Amino acid sequence: MSSRVVVLGVGLHPFGRHPDKSIGEMARVAGLAALKDAGVEYKDVQAGFCAHVNQGVAAGLRTFGQLGMTGIPITNIELACASSSRAAMLAADAIANGLYDVAMVIGVEKMERGLLEGVGGKEFGYNDAMGINLMPAIYAMWAQRHMHLYGTKPEHFAKVSEKAHRNGALNPNAQYQKVISLEDVLASRMIADPLTLYECSPTTDGASAVILASEAAARKHTNAPVFLDTWVGGTPEYHRGEAAQAEGPNAVLAQRAYEAAGLAPEDVDVCQVHDAFSPGEVFLAEELGFCPEGEGGPFVWEGNTEIDGRIPINTDGGLLSRGHPIGATGGAMIAELTTQLRGQAGQRQVSDAKTALLHNAGIGGVNVMVLKR
Repeated sequence: MSSRVVVLGVGLHPFGRHPDKSIGEMARVAGLAALKDAGVEYKDVQAGFCAHVNQGVAAGLRTFGQLGMTGIPITNIELACASSSRAAMLAADAIANGLYDVAMVIGVEKMERGLLEGVGGKEFGYNDAMGINLMPAIYAMWAQRHMHLYGTKPEHFAKVSEKAHRNGALNPNAQYQKVISLEDVLASRMIADPLTLYECSPTTDGASAVILASEAAARKHTNAPVFLDTWVGGTPEYHRGEAAQAEGPNAVLAQRAYEAAGLAPEDVDVCQVHDAFSPGEVFLAEELGFCPEGEGGPFVWEGNTEIDGRIPINTDGGLLSRGHPIGATGGAMIAELTTQLRGQAGQRQVSDAKTALLHNAGIGGVNVMVLKR
């Protein structure tokens, strides 16, 4: 690869319920914020990547067209909840290999209320027939297995949500900006045992924008770049006798990312993980190497993932509190980690953050990234 890749600008449209706004209107807010943050004009952008899941035909033109009509190539990317991180990876590939100097990723989604189904169709007929092809049910079964194998307690999972909402209360772009107690989490309506309502990420409207640039182009606008240092992606692997994982080989991808970046798990200062449901953070604390297998529950319970803990995770509230507009989530993760590495996160700032790890999962794929300053 001929060029290092810099995260030059990031922007968000606040996550939440926006029934009166189109995807284009939300994308314009996020896109203009990213351009301002980067210090570039839209005419400087050479390629666009639009990440979305259910926004229909020509979503890329409907979003980037809000910023201008400059004739750039625009590519639509869909990888379920991991769409915008995968779009950023493709943009980074193009920049690193010299195709572009500046590219822009917009992630956007407007979502209906209600439960998200998993992957459907005849290939998953048993799950559909049994009524277990719903994301809360899938995570609940993983959680039950973890409890059976390792003695993890429901309180350990609930602690993830309590911490997430405390962090989200510090984030002006979060869907939920209200502190809730552990007791409130446990007492909320049961969705899929052991997961209660507050342990499930909401359906959300929102948009994110990320501007990536070659190091040479970025140096014209910043003296303190945040580098998108390493990016890897993958799909599920079959292992005989093992429980199927619907999204991907998290531990394998994390190890590949660490090796490529010259890091170990203990070198990570701040992290974003895919906590679509509260057990996600417990599982990923183990799979990303922050604690031994089976110890994720106590690791979270003891405060290790707090903003001032050993490895701060989801400092912006994560999917549980920031919200989860599926096409925009990966971009929001990049935005938060970039903000942290710049030292611009205000009350949720991690002390002296220099290295960040991102994990973003979607049905059919997982993306892991390392960012450095």
